[in-house]
Amino acid sequence: MPDFISEPAVVEAAGNKPKVIQEFVGRVNTQNSEISIARMVSPGGWVEPGQTPQFDEYTVVLKGELTVETVDSVQQVSAGQAIIAKKGEWVRYSSPHPAGAEYMAVCLPAFSPETVHRDTP
Repeated sequence: MPDFISEPAVVEAAGNKPKVIQEFVGRVNTQNSEISIARMVSPGGWVEPGQTPQFDEYTVVLKGELTVETVDSVQQVSAGQAIIAKKGEWVRYSSPHPAGAEYMAVCLPAFSPETVHRDTP
């Protein structure tokens, strides 16, 4: 029988401004360590610390535009586009444009504070 998820869990986000993370599947909402699926809504001007995660992150932008920085590049990912950040690579996400961004993130294995390895200030 399929597992019905009636609502996501709201998870605390890192960054300079409040960002909404709604985890549908993952360690918090479904106690699943294999995969996490979350909807993110970040305001204009939001930026999070860089990270070197131990998971692959698949991101699909639904609205607005997300900036994704790596050691080698800066990508602008607009609504209808996607980007894959590979585990072990440094990456930083931001939504510098006034409208912000709404996007879905899928992490394999599931996101955890212990495996994201955020930069320290």
